[in-house]
Amino acid sequence: QVQLVESGGGLVQAGGSLRLSCVVSGRTFSAYDMGWFRQAPGKEREFVAGISWSGGTTYQADSVKGRFTISRDNAKDTVYLQMNSLKPEDTAVYYCSTGRVPLTTRVPTIPDAYAYWGQGTQVTVSS
Repeated sequence: QVQLVESGGGLVQAGGSLRLSCVVSGRTFSAYDMGWFRQAPGKEREFVAGISWSGGTTYQADSVKGRFTISRDNAKDTVYLQMNSLKPEDTAVYYCSTGRVPLTTRVPTIPDAYAYWGQGTQVTVSS
């Protein structure tokens, strides 16, 4: 069965940095796009960043562009989210996800395009 395990969340002051990791097992990691989403209390889950199966293409939401970087290591079946210059509005539970379709030509940005999800990791940014 496919499993995604996130780590790296925590409490940080505004302006600080965190690095989230997500290890995937149970499928051919290198064939699928990967995404990071987040959900704050009372809000819908929103796209944060995505990376193509090859790692050659990345997308970030406008709200995190220039501050967050997504990357992947296909040899380690792991995707990362480096978060710098964190703001209180970044506070949320962060989820990694793996794409529904292999070897796509376009990185999806909507939750329905992702098949499997991790349990989430809490990121709290204090002001």
